[in-house]
Amino acid sequence: MKKLFFPGLFFLSLLGSATYGQVSDSVRIKNISDEVMVNSGAYANLRYLCKQIGPRLSGSANAQKAVEATARMLREAGADTVYLQPCMVPHWVRGAKEAGFIRQANGQKYLLRLCALGNTVGTGKKGIDAEIVEVKSMAELQQLGNAVKGKIVFFNIAMNPTYIRTFRAYGENGVGRRAGPAQAARYGAIGAMVRSLASNEDIHPHTGATQYNDSFPKIPAVAISTADAVWLSAALKKSNKLTGSFTTNCMMLADAPSFNVIGEIRGTKFPKEIITVGGHLDSWDLAEGAQDDGTGCMQSIEVIRALKALGIKPQRTIRAVMFMNEENGGRGADAYLEAAKKNNEQHIFALESDAGGFTPRGFGLDMPETKKDKIRSWSSLFTDYEGNEMVNGGGGSDIGPLKKIGAALAGFMPDSQRYFDVHHAETDTFEAVSKRELDLGAVNMAALVWLVSEYGL
Repeated sequence: MKKLFFPGLFFLSLLGSATYGQVSDSVRIKNISDEVMVNSGAYANLRYLCKQIGPRLSGSANAQKAVEATARMLREAGADTVYLQPCMVPHWVRGAKEAGFIRQANGQKYLLRLCALGNTVGTGKKGIDAEIVEVKSMAELQQLGNAVKGKIVFFNIAMNPTYIRTFRAYGENGVGRRAGPAQAARYGAIGAMVRSLASNEDIHPHTGATQYNDSFPKIPAVAISTADAVWLSAALKKSNKLTGSFTTNCMMLADAPSFNVIGEIRGTKFPKEIITVGGHLDSWDLAEGAQDDGTGCMQSIEVIRALKALGIKPQRTIRAVMFMNEENGGRGADAYLEAAKKNNEQHIFALESDAGGFTPRGFGLDMPETKKDKIRSWSSLFTDYEGNEMVNGGGGSDIGPLKKIGAALAGFMPDSQRYFDVHHAETDTFEAVSKRELDLGAVNMAALVWLVSEYGL
């Protein structure tokens, strides 16, 4: 029979071929979403991590319990392989609860809500007692110079409220906590008080690591609540001289053995091309480490569980990594990079979730423009799941070292307006996490990981 050619039908056939992949991707992502939103284990796993284990500071017994628990969770999620990657970590302990006050001009004491900064030295039983000197920038400290000798420097550096992206304020205004105590010691200060890095005014002190400089003495340093910082700044304006006192009992012990926890699904077509998705397992010791970063760990495990539950066989190897020691050392990230170099691994993409388990907004991309363009071409697939913003950004401190071996990096980007209400504070508990927000974040992460596993970069 003679074959007839219809140009219009031929055009429709071509159009169908061109759009088939996009439609197929959209259906696949809907399947992933349905699986996670209905059957996710992330919230239950997070409850166990927070309520049965709790704070997980590197080197602690609880950190080891978390290693064992997440290895079990990865096995239960169906990972093809689960293993522990050794690393030595700093072992800082807070000791007995801190206390401090401001001695007012009338002789009365204003009790401070404070906590020691991570990795700091303690004051000893006598504590420290000295005049308070306020600075609102590092430049102001430099201008005062030796005038702070023998005093306590109060770093009243507020997070900039005009930055809608709160992580920008954290990055810029966190210099007082990160470097302030060392620089104050350079000029002879005997102690440091730092305004907590919180977006809102509250009564909860927020801890976090500080970095000493071996060229200067190591001095005790504490964070005070934002409410107390506001009060102290106002009191200093009314009085020419105020003295403060605080006692801390922290110390740094010898490095301790610990582990990254890794679970993977081996790729079917390109198994040597590795995609990493992860969060950090350690947390500060004031609370349960729910948003920072229990959520990121549980979302990463959920990526593995959902893909296995749906019978999806990724073309590239997908690894879920629970990094150890992000908070006060980064040793887990270093160990992961060194193992990758030693084994000559090909890491093509890494995704980190360390910004809380709030409503998804999208992803911050740190990679060459051609690869950004490819990921941005998928943005419409994420519209229904609230995660379609594909912006320039950073991947995160645990996956950051992988850039040295050519990995494209991305950071999961949830809404950030409430994150610094709980970050490093006693308010970072399981109750601060919404199951629906947590699961929706896992949907977006699983979708992006799957797309990279199918199409590469």
